[in-house]
Amino acid sequence: MAYTLGSALGPQCCVTKVELSVCGSNLLDRDVTSKSDPFCVLFLEVDGKWVEIGRTETVLNNLNPVFGVKFQVDYHFEEIQKLKFAMFDEDKCSNQLYEHDFLGDFTCTLGVIVSSKKLHRPLTLANGKPAGKGAITITAQELSDNRVITLSLCGRKLDKKDFFGKSDPYLEFHKEGEDGKWMLVHRTEVIKNTLDPVWAPFTIPFISLCNGDMEKSIKVICSDFDNDGGHDFIGEFYTTVARMAEAQNSVEVEFECINPKKQKRKKNYKNSGVIILKSCKISRNYSFLDYILGGCQLMFTVGIDFTASNGNPREPYSLHYINPLGNNEYLDAIWAVGQIIQDYDSDKMFPALGFGALLPPDWKLSHEFAINFNPSNPFCTGVEGIAQAYSACLPHIRFYGPTNFSPIINHVARFAAQAQHQKTAAQYFTLLIITDGVISDMDETRHAIVQAAKLPMSIIIVGVGNADFTAMEFLDGDSSILRSYTGEAAVRDIVQFVPFRDFRNAPKETLAKSVLAELPQQVTEYFKQRNLSPSNWAAE
Repeated sequence: MAYTLGSALGPQCCVTKVELSVCGSNLLDRDVTSKSDPFCVLFLEVDGKWVEIGRTETVLNNLNPVFGVKFQVDYHFEEIQKLKFAMFDEDKCSNQLYEHDFLGDFTCTLGVIVSSKKLHRPLTLANGKPAGKGAITITAQELSDNRVITLSLCGRKLDKKDFFGKSDPYLEFHKEGEDGKWMLVHRTEVIKNTLDPVWAPFTIPFISLCNGDMEKSIKVICSDFDNDGGHDFIGEFYTTVARMAEAQNSVEVEFECINPKKQKRKKNYKNSGVIILKSCKISRNYSFLDYILGGCQLMFTVGIDFTASNGNPREPYSLHYINPLGNNEYLDAIWAVGQIIQDYDSDKMFPALGFGALLPPDWKLSHEFAINFNPSNPFCTGVEGIAQAYSACLPHIRFYGPTNFSPIINHVARFAAQAQHQKTAAQYFTLLIITDGVISDMDETRHAIVQAAKLPMSIIIVGVGNADFTAMEFLDGDSSILRSYTGEAAVRDIVQFVPFRDFRNAPKETLAKSVLAELPQQVTEYFKQRNLSPSNWAAE
């Protein structure tokens, strides 16, 4: 039995499902004549309230329970999904939790769980005190079959169907549905005028071809293409993925292409040609979550624009104004993005850099300085540390200019290049640039981005204020491929630009969703281009 998010939470736009397995250790003993009979309840925070998602079974007389019931949760990278695991000792046959003894709980985000893969934490009581030596262990697993199958086929001596030529053969792969009907899952290209076709290799999801069942029957039909749509049937055969999987290590598998009508009509009928499976490769199409569960850390850096166009931070009109009654747009952007990203970095130590300001004591211009004024250790502890360092540095610098992006991009790229040399999917770098104006070093910035696209790195730009952000949208690369001033094209799109003004009246989580929407795809695209598997992925 497994639990999923209920309909009470509204329609879910699910990225993927995660299965959470729970066990306890050294739980409090609330029974007098025996041990506790524990069960675990999972809650999700929705609009500031805890909503119950599901419960495990009760394990009788055990302070170290391993629960068989799993929790299934819809996982959304770009959201903060706060979960609470609460342990109870079952005392009565009642669904009301107040009827049972509370053994302690643990609260964290789903992001923390999946980035840890296996999380072991102490339980606490309602007053915040430790629940004795009680602890909980949570293990995460993605619920998806991400295998893909790549097939390479050719034909030999197929039947001639064209009067003035040979045949124009193509293949169709079908799987059997629950209703017993055959469903088309893939069609190859047509090879013109040949009885010995060689089709291009193709890759399809494993689950699409056979529902993940190696023994599920697959029907392959070979036909001769006609322009009028009246394609001529050449023959067919049946197979399974298990049978096709024999075509590995240079071993070919042959299938006789049979036309049943010809077979009945002709006594000496052998076949209508042979289809040869030259190779069959089953591999994994790793997802973003696979890489996170495999131990990949998202290394987060913030770059903050301190140019004069932002206005005097001591004046209310300034974009950097620290309002005693609330935040400014720079802080809102830092919090919105940082609260998500920080769950995916184990040490939660983030460099925070500034640019476009004059620095004490000699008031030299810098486009790459640590906002904590410690160049040898520019790290801040969590997103809260970044916000504190940002607020503390404002009175001590002078806003200047111009607005140069390339120094900070190149700064992060140097670290990403070091991670690239490790040749593992262990680290991916994300640079958040928050700015109010037009870029001054556009040529250098374009060049820096094109070079960074070769590295495990993405760039998020949040534009604050009401400036013209046309140049930022150009860097985004969604409408066209970004090129360097030398003409070199970016090998992939790594920039996401979002104007903050579009989200001023929206909930803060809406900004985070938009800003982080493309990051999972950019992470997986990079590692796939480099042919890198998740670092901790077990050999299969």
